[in-house]
Amino acid sequence: MTDRAVDLVIADAGPLIHLDELCCLDLLFDFPKVWIPEAVWREVETHRPIALADLPFIRVEAGPLDPRVATLARTLTLHHGEREALTLTARFPDALFLTDDTAARLAAQTFTQRVHGTLGLLVRAIRRGQRSRDQVLDLLRAIPERSSLHIRPSLLHEVVAQVEAAYR
Repeated sequence: MTDRAVDLVIADAGPLIHLDELCCLDLLFDFPKVWIPEAVWREVETHRPIALADLPFIRVEAGPLDPRVATLARTLTLHHGEREALTLTARFPDALFLTDDTAARLAAQTFTQRVHGTLGLLVRAIRRGQRSRDQVLDLLRAIPERSSLHIRPSLLHEVVAQVEAAYR
């Protein structure tokens, strides 16, 4: 993830849930605006309600489904929250879209959006001085036990190796 200025973040449920499981939701606090579409809010409320307690995030209505998102939703099997988040992302092309879902990531890239997930936010925390290298490495290694993030072990190993090499 680059540290290019981001004025607006549109979040899918995955990163909110996973960051909360890792006790790292504060990594989103330095973004000026974090929007959570209504359907995403309800999903997080269902699966991890504590993640929404006392947070400076803005709950928003996505409005009518963008026709491009509707087409992608049929092709990529996107859930309701992802469709709402992508509809907002399509309306705000400079926003950063946060998702850990591969299909939602692919859909967002068709709009040439900046897309990142939990792993990118953890690595960004080192550059931003929010967490030390060692803290982030501990968090990355703890993902399989402390988080519901589904990630290939080989990808997680690769990210750990990249962090170890880049932040000596």
